Order: sequence, then C-alpha cells, then structure tokens
Amino acid sequence: MLSSRRLARTRWVQKAVGILAAEYLRFVNLTSRTVTVPGDIHERAGPDLPVIMAMWHGQHFMAPFIKRDGYKGKTLISRHRDGEMNAVAAEWLGIETIRGSGDHGNGFHRKGGVSAYFQMLEALSEGYNVALTADVPKVSRVAGPGIIRLARDSGRAIYPVALASSRRKVLDNWDRSTVNLPFSLIAGVVGDPIRVSADATDADLEAARLSLETALNDATDHAYAIADGKIEVKPRG
Repeated sequence: MLSSRRLARTRWVQKAVGILAAEYLRFVNLTSRTVTVPGDIHERAGPDLPVIMAMWHGQHFMAPFIKRDGYKGKTLISRHRDGEMNAVAAEWLGIETIRGSGDHGNGFHRKGGVSAYFQMLEALSEGYNVALTADVPKVSRVAGPGIIRLARDSGRAIYPVALASSRRKVLDNWDRSTVNLPFSLIAGVVGDPIRVSADATDADLEAARLSLETALNDATDHAYAIADGKIEVKPRG
C-alpha cells in the first residue's frame, strides 16, 4: 500500500490537485474585484511586447488572470515535485510552461536551468511574454541575476508585477506565500520597465538587479496598500 507521502507524489494525484487549485483560483477571480495600476498598463506596455514579467515567489497565484485574451504567455516553473502541481494549474488556466530551476548554485544544470534559459529566450523571440519569479528558491525577496541576463540576452524589457488581495492567508514558509481568498479586492501594480543593454557591464547588471529588487518591493507595498484600503484607486473612465 502506498504511503500518504508517496501517494501525493503520484502523477494522477498531482494532476487532480493542480486542477482543483486552478479552479479555486478561478473562483477567487470571479468573486473578486480587480484594479490595476496604472489603469492603462496594457496600452503602455504594448510597444514593448513581448516582455518579461517579474514577480516575487509566493505572490503570483493570481497572475494568469491579468493576461489579455490574444496575448501569448509562458511561465517558468521548477522541475521539483511541488512544481508539477503548479504546472498543471498554470496549463489548466491557459498558460504554457517552461520547466526548470531558477537556482544558480550547484544544482542549476541538474535542475534544467540551462535548458529552461534557452527555452525562455526562444519563447521571447517567438512573441511570447515570459513570466518568472525574480527571487531564486529559498532566498526570498532578493532578485537573482538570471532574470537580468535574460533581459540583456533577449533585448526585452522587464516589467515588475505585484498582486495582492484584501482577503488572504499568509503561510509561514520561506517565501511567505499568500493564499488569495474569495470575495476580495485584488490589486495589480506594475512598475516602470527595466531595460538592460546588450553591452551591459557587470556593474550595469548589478545596478539593474538592485533596481528590479527595489521596484518589486515598491510595487508589492503599493499593491497591499490598495488591497487593504489605505490607497483608493478610482476605476478607469
């Protein structure tokens, strides 16, 4: 007989849990009101498409619902067994996935990091927007260098994105994952684009990394202030 841990790792259980998670998020979206800042972000970002969307770990669960119809999108998801359920959920919600690790330590090659990097470059060249978390696993709210190199090598702009809901459950884990709850006000805040030139020096790359880190923290603070009613955002029009 399978143990509960081994059972949870089976493909069919992971698929079922991923689909349930996707439908739960769909319910949260349907029962909530969403505001975006700036309100015309799609028009502003239009000339830059395709773009790289950067988010913090654990704050990205509602991201599939900010994609406009007709836009092509892919997201980077870990090859770790926990990533399997996330991949199922993303694909169920219409987001294609690239599997690999953002870890730039000893496990980068073993966890599919190199392959995933080239897949992201290819996706951007084919007109896909690519979404990924800027902080690498187990290092919360510190932007890794990979996303900056991706911007340099692809020539695409990075857009910092933060999502927050008025009703939520914050988990006690390394990335402070936030479970968004139904009947919320959901705030999406997008920061100014960060661009990295093809001839960027190491100092330029580090400056861009720090700029992204600051922009993501600012966007996150702004999103939570809106969701918690500390800042009022008037609907467009």
